[in-house]
Amino acid sequence: MVQENDSAKLKVILEKSRREAEERDAQRRAVKAGVLYINLAAQPVETDALELIPEKTARDVQAATIEKKGDRVVLAAFNTDEPKTKKLIEGLAFNGLKLKLFISSLSSLERAWEFYKYTVKKTGPITGRIDIDKERLAGLVKRLVELPIVKKEIDNFDFKKLPTAQILEIVLAGALSSRASDIHFEPSRLAVKLRYRIDGDLNDVMDNLKLPIYNHIVSRVKLLSNLKLNVRDEAQDGRFTIGLGKKEIELRVAVAPSEFGEVIVMRVLDPDAINLSLEDLGFRKDDLEIILSELKRPNGMILNTGPTGSGKTTTLYAFLKYKNSPEIKIITIEDPIEYHLDGIEQTQVDLKANYNFANGLKSIMRQDPDAILIGEIRDKETAAIAIQSALTGHLVFSTVHANQAAGAIPRLIDLGVRPTSIGPSLNLIIAQRLVKKLCPKCKIGKKLEPKEKSALEKFLAHLPKRVNRDGYKNFSVFESAGKKNCKECAGVGYKGRVGIYELLQVTKEIENLMNKKAGEADIYDFAVNQGMVTMQQDGILKVISGITTMEEVEKLTGPINI
Repeated sequence: MVQENDSAKLKVILEKSRREAEERDAQRRAVKAGVLYINLAAQPVETDALELIPEKTARDVQAATIEKKGDRVVLAAFNTDEPKTKKLIEGLAFNGLKLKLFISSLSSLERAWEFYKYTVKKTGPITGRIDIDKERLAGLVKRLVELPIVKKEIDNFDFKKLPTAQILEIVLAGALSSRASDIHFEPSRLAVKLRYRIDGDLNDVMDNLKLPIYNHIVSRVKLLSNLKLNVRDEAQDGRFTIGLGKKEIELRVAVAPSEFGEVIVMRVLDPDAINLSLEDLGFRKDDLEIILSELKRPNGMILNTGPTGSGKTTTLYAFLKYKNSPEIKIITIEDPIEYHLDGIEQTQVDLKANYNFANGLKSIMRQDPDAILIGEIRDKETAAIAIQSALTGHLVFSTVHANQAAGAIPRLIDLGVRPTSIGPSLNLIIAQRLVKKLCPKCKIGKKLEPKEKSALEKFLAHLPKRVNRDGYKNFSVFESAGKKNCKECAGVGYKGRVGIYELLQVTKEIENLMNKKAGEADIYDFAVNQGMVTMQQDGILKVISGITTMEEVEKLTGPINI
């Protein structure tokens, strides 16, 4: 035992001597090269700076960027005169960085490279590119203004003279022209149905696309999306980009096997969809004041709830864009990244690399962010880290699955979060839906029966005090006309969608209810009594503002009783 201890001590002494000799050698080399010396053993390493050089390159060149302040960067290298190192230095300088050079030992650099495991995992190129003639595509978009025209264009397509790839251009152009959010190909025994989702509703374009032609389209889509052509019995996901003038539009592709062939759904990710200010989202003035007040807080959590396709991502992105400034750092973890936001660091879940929401959030927290977006809180670990982040000086944005704002609280408790932790961390819960907007060109006034008008007047009288009733005194109700010759909406009667919301601010009284493990109904009733405007009430206010119809509000919020 004594001999083993002596042997261990000797190893420590020898290792210490070796390290000291290594550092002395680094000092001598630094003097000879006319460069400053640095020992990274006790030097803080900034992961933001480290990410300027990929880990593989850093190890190959034997260098590391360890500090970054604006365009000023500290670079430590084993040998600054090495050709590879010189090339790296030239490349960094070419990119506008002002370098301060140091010589360090290899052991010292090894310690810096260890910090790569703490860097945020970033996705590679988010999409492949599609080589479509931009002028031809722009011309198609201008021409294919109605769904019957799209069908006619496909029916008249000459497959003998023109390449099959061009029919996909027609499909894409028709979707862009009609503002479709999704493109659906649904094969049956004899033919394939093509449908567009426009303003939340699926619309048939054609149901007689021939199977041989469709098989060519499947191959084309797979090639563009970097999917495996020979895999037909399992689901595959990919994406690609198309150019339209100066604008680039991404398409997220999902291919899945079915009884009669492969089903394709393509989500159209138009960047214009997120170029919305907070005012554009449809918040009333009193709601917007609450939102702005909460966004000014330096910490806490804002949760958004609603089903898939209810606009949650657009709302949260608008919040991030409002918060974004050079003085703060914002990082997201999403599944998947749908839109790119300038000035914001976005990362994507990668289950194959064990980078899920929980692990990704742990990594993000080492980056010292000011604000964080978590695509969705799905499990106890993610919820716990998110709440801890909100309690320790970070502003956290996320979503949970719940039908109304009050439902987010029992949802977090169901995930295993302690009620006593939820209250202090949670600032605001939003629930939302998207209702179709009446076409401003062809909507027509609706004559109200005396009973209907009286009901609406009583509705206004009983609204919470924070709603300014003056703007609704001389109200009018409109309905869809759907004129066939209307160029604005192509005869649909609606154009675009707008959010209807309910905002639940987490007060001390709400916290007390949480601590007592009150149910969703109790929290909802209390919030309404305290002045919360419900989604249905917000929808009705948009009806008497001439924005939408009672039918739309009822479809999304249930039977209306006023």
